[in-house]
Amino acid sequence: MVEVKLHDIGEGMTEAEVLHYFVKPGDSVVVDQALVEVQTDKMVAELPSPATGIVKELLINTGTTVHVGTTLLVIEAEGAVNAPAQTETEAPGAEAAVTVEEKTEEAPVATTTRPKGPLRILAAPYTRKIARENDVDIEQVTGTGPAGRVTVEDVYRFMEGGQTAAVEPELAQALPMDEQPIATSAAGEAAETPQVPADVIPFKGIRKAIAKKMSHSLTTIPHVTHFEEIDMTNLLALRQELKEDNISISAVAFFIKALVVALKDFPVFNAKLDEENEVILLEKDYNIGLAVDTTLGLIVPVLKNAHQKSLLQIHREMKELNEKAQQGTLSGNEMRGGTITISNVGPLGSIAATPIINHPETAIIAFHKTKKCAVVTENDEIVIRSMMNISMSFDHRVADGATAVAFTNRFAELIENPKKLWLELV
Repeated sequence: MVEVKLHDIGEGMTEAEVLHYFVKPGDSVVVDQALVEVQTDKMVAELPSPATGIVKELLINTGTTVHVGTTLLVIEAEGAVNAPAQTETEAPGAEAAVTVEEKTEEAPVATTTRPKGPLRILAAPYTRKIARENDVDIEQVTGTGPAGRVTVEDVYRFMEGGQTAAVEPELAQALPMDEQPIATSAAGEAAETPQVPADVIPFKGIRKAIAKKMSHSLTTIPHVTHFEEIDMTNLLALRQELKEDNISISAVAFFIKALVVALKDFPVFNAKLDEENEVILLEKDYNIGLAVDTTLGLIVPVLKNAHQKSLLQIHREMKELNEKAQQGTLSGNEMRGGTITISNVGPLGSIAATPIINHPETAIIAFHKTKKCAVVTENDEIVIRSMMNISMSFDHRVADGATAVAFTNRFAELIENPKKLWLELV
């Protein structure tokens, strides 16, 4: 017998929620076939089968959060007593996230034929989630992605082609009216109208991880938020010039480029406080965390070595990371190592905020919406300019307010005069 256990998939995780089983007892499975989908505090991952054989038992119910080392299911291996044990060093990624253990038993009798196992469908965990939520059998969907991978668009296209998709029931439904409690008076007559039970949203998985991280950050770091407004007129004009030459670069790519320059001038904001050794570590790499709002919650992929990339490279890599975050396909390496985080909430309509620092970083910057305003120039002329607010929260143990003001002034200078970015050796 082979026990498939929840294994540390290289994120330093301690627990995960069992989301969905791809198999049931009695199913035939082959090596590397997806067995179960789990959600850690950072990602959704599929655990593959370590052996060929028959699924004997599913030990953990879906929706249950279990610790690393918990046995999830048992496989009766085909024609062999011993299955090679995996170690952590052999399984650094989500595709090798299982541990094989053996039970002392007599070897099962080998058979000459083996039932055909379930079809192995290539699809991201997020795509499978969409299919499950809409009662779509993903094995019936034709994949149009690389190597026949099923995409989210394929699932929706399948649904539009005549599939009657019944959305799964809500996690919590109201009780029938005849089961609802009714308050009565002393005479036994109904005194109040029935109360409808509140809807319930599960507080676990990524939502719970976000709560823990935010609480830890606020209780550990003395936050100070500095606000500034920046004239975006020249940057928007430059972007329009580039578009006329068929070059599309997002405003956030310019923000990241300017941020790197400003961080080089004020390295204290690209730092981490090591209280135990009583030092402030000034990071040499500039790894920018990108706060992304997804259906799973707030995800922060990291754009690595921004100081070594051109504007076009930053734009393309940022777009790719955003898409992966939305699809739930980010790797562990793409979500760690950040030195400062940014949050572009402008498209949502925000004008100001007090963002929470992504511990153990020193600062986070939020970019708010850009709107046209009447501005008085130094010559007392009233002109129309495109203005944007930014909010910068920083660790007051590491830096002071005056330094934060100087830092945002430098950042504003580069955004308001974007052609200066070409003069910077970054």
